[in-house]
Amino acid sequence: MTEKLLSPLRTCPWPERWLTRILGAALASAAYFVCVAWTGASVPGVLVLGVILLVLAGYFGRRDDPAWPVLLVAVPPAGLMYVTHPRGYANWPDETAWPQQWAFATFVIGAGVLVASAVGRRFRPCEEDSAEGVLSAHGC
Repeated sequence: MTEKLLSPLRTCPWPERWLTRILGAALASAAYFVCVAWTGASVPGVLVLGVILLVLAGYFGRRDDPAWPVLLVAVPPAGLMYVTHPRGYANWPDETAWPQQWAFATFVIGAGVLVASAVGRRFRPCEEDSAEGVLSAHGC
């Protein structure tokens, strides 16, 4: 069972591959709603969201191609953050600074996802290539 959950997605049939990707995007969206949207962007909620997104990014970094973790893990919370503009929160400092704060938060989420997915790719098992003797960037 563990081998099935950690195998590369490109070796899976396309329905399983896309179902896994949709489930990952849904988990990232649900994590945003539970941790940030309902709690009013509290510090513990943001930290829990960060941990959940980093774990998801590492998982998809290990299983999928490099661009997919950003699309599946970083884009849904950033888009939801933009759509669910936090009007009326008592701890929100300034309405005019919202575009800059959203852009910064999106940058931080994207950078964190890229780093976590790169770390996840490092734990990917080495694949047998037909080009024997060629140096690999993974160090396999």
